[in-house]
Amino acid sequence: MMRRRAADFRRPVRRRWSRRWIWALLGFFAMGFILFFVHHYHHVGLAPPLVLERSVSARREAHANSKFFDKAVRSASFSQRLAEQITLAKAYVVISKERNNLHLAWELSSKIRVSQLLLSKAAMRGEDIKLAEVEPIIKSLSSLLFKAEGLHYDIAITIVTMKSHMQALEQRISSATAQSMVFGQLVAEHVPKSLHCLSLKLMSSWLKDPYMKEHINRRKLYSAPLVDNSLHHFCIFSDNVLAASVVINSTVSNSNSPKDLVFHIVTDSINYGAMLVWFNSNDFRGSTIEVRNMQDLSWLNASYSLTVGSEVVKDDLSRLQNPKDTWLLLNHLRFYIADIYPELEKVIYLEDDVVVKKDLVPLFSLDLHGSVNGAVETCLESFNRYYKYLNFSNPIVSSNIDPQSCGWAFGMNVFDLVAWRKANVTARYHFWIEMNSNHTIWRSSTLPAGLLAFYGLTEPLDRRWHVLGLGHDVNINDLLLDSAAVVHFNGNLKPWLEIGISRYKPMWERYLNKAHPYLRECAVN
Repeated sequence: MMRRRAADFRRPVRRRWSRRWIWALLGFFAMGFILFFVHHYHHVGLAPPLVLERSVSARREAHANSKFFDKAVRSASFSQRLAEQITLAKAYVVISKERNNLHLAWELSSKIRVSQLLLSKAAMRGEDIKLAEVEPIIKSLSSLLFKAEGLHYDIAITIVTMKSHMQALEQRISSATAQSMVFGQLVAEHVPKSLHCLSLKLMSSWLKDPYMKEHINRRKLYSAPLVDNSLHHFCIFSDNVLAASVVINSTVSNSNSPKDLVFHIVTDSINYGAMLVWFNSNDFRGSTIEVRNMQDLSWLNASYSLTVGSEVVKDDLSRLQNPKDTWLLLNHLRFYIADIYPELEKVIYLEDDVVVKKDLVPLFSLDLHGSVNGAVETCLESFNRYYKYLNFSNPIVSSNIDPQSCGWAFGMNVFDLVAWRKANVTARYHFWIEMNSNHTIWRSSTLPAGLLAFYGLTEPLDRRWHVLGLGHDVNINDLLLDSAAVVHFNGNLKPWLEIGISRYKPMWERYLNKAHPYLRECAVN
């Protein structure tokens, strides 16, 4: 039988907690944890986990929805960003209509109109768009773009759809461009009613006034200045009385020695009388003006063949009844200047759609370094080089001409006629005209013929002597226009036509003699 230990040495008895106390203690800890958790999230500005889980999808959507706006406000130019969003919105308008989502297409179109109105107002103010006015528009447009993107209008669908639309638009643009060129050419060739009226009044004076003919015939007898090489000679080939008048008036008005200038005009038989009356009844600051009828060039009738359109004209220039053929022939006559004026040594050739703004006399003392033609080059990097004008698959062209040679412009050219005759430029012109009889080297215009005839014989001039583009380009730099010696209205938008570019018209109208009774009666402006 075992004995118990003494009372002092026995182990303490373990007391068991009741379940009530255990649950109370757990509840206390749980409440403390909850209070701590809520207090923590309240201070850091976050939602409790339950709220956070419920808002995850909404926050993701809001973040994606605002990514367009975030990119927009980071952009340096709000105008540029808004324009880019307009372009994307237009693409989604097309796709929405194809998917029959007309409501979205209408919403996008409405926002596009508002955006374009904002851009238009900013352009009229001449200032960039401010953040305050662009922010709500970009936000709303971004929301619509995100909505369109969420409708599975993904980038692949957009690219395929827009590619097909671009191809259709390119075809329409090509067709419209061809029509525009045809209509523009028709308008350019059309003689305005006011100019037709002026020509009729001048012709009436020529036919009815015998004293006028007698006066003109007396002046013809005094021909010494016409062959005096100490004077400065200009030649103009034109059938437009008023245009030729502006060329001469602008030249003499900006010359320091107008009495030393001699102008040689060649025109057709229809406008010959009108030209004589106009230039003999108006004063051009003491300059000498000669008017010749191209049908009086008997050597040209008897000895030369000229390509006019698709027809070779021989022996009889009176066969030319079509005004367009007459204009083409006048253009071709510039290749015969050395023959038309055999006594002259140097001339400046001016087309009838130029305006002279500075004194051109210094060009006569310019050294052409043995070249025949002084002209402004028109190439810029790869543009307007010879291969742009000529067919280099032709072996004669490819073996004789460098395709990278720089092109140049007719309109204001300095011709050394001594060097011309030495190089026999006119014969070179005839050679290339014959080579192109089947139109395989170039198709139309006389510029390619000039590029070939004067190949290796052209001295480049400073571009400020001859600024081109006023008949088609509305964005010519003002500083370049101010520094120009000659401005050229090449293109269909001639300054005497209603379709002329209004920005440049004052330069031409400045040299009209608006006080002349015929101009007032015919409402020429």
